[in-house]
Amino acid sequence: MKTEDTRSDIMQAALDLIVEQGFHGAPVAEIAEKAGVAAGTIYRYFVSKDFLITELHRELEEKIVAVVQESYPSERPLRERFLYLIRELLRYFITNPLHFRYMEQYYNSPYGISLHRDRLLGKPGNQDILMDIFEQGIDQQVLKELPKAILFSLSFGSLISLMRDHILGFIVLDEALIKQTTEACWDAIKR
Repeated sequence: MKTEDTRSDIMQAALDLIVEQGFHGAPVAEIAEKAGVAAGTIYRYFVSKDFLITELHRELEEKIVAVVQESYPSERPLRERFLYLIRELLRYFITNPLHFRYMEQYYNSPYGISLHRDRLLGKPGNQDILMDIFEQGIDQQVLKELPKAILFSLSFGSLISLMRDHILGFIVLDEALIKQTTEACWDAIKR
């Protein structure tokens, strides 16, 4: 088996188990068994389980950012950029529900809390398309003059809940509902 294949198998096993059982409920031995490798093999690729968890987050985030940036309308008005961003994130997570569930767990755990805080507070080195939209929107007086954390909650808090409900089968986010929802999120933060 190729080195990259083994690493990918370990990452996929970790994703599957962590989503179902949580960070603490997915021991390295079980991840190894699911990946079809010896437990010691995991430590050839990841120095610790914590590193595996953060590396999985980093790789998922890279995939998500790449999808969003692929056709991002950077020269368009703020409203169009915001609607595009939310729409593409919803589409991505509808197609990749395990990624959503992992990212949600990550950001609601000690692993992700400081990262989330740094993004909301605009710490250097944490450039983020959404935070840029918020800053520009406030500066241009297009968005309500609220802290970015509140703008995030008003626009993305409801989407996180909707995505969770979609995954659980309580609602179906089809294209029409995605369009209505993204516009409602814009309405929540625009002046």
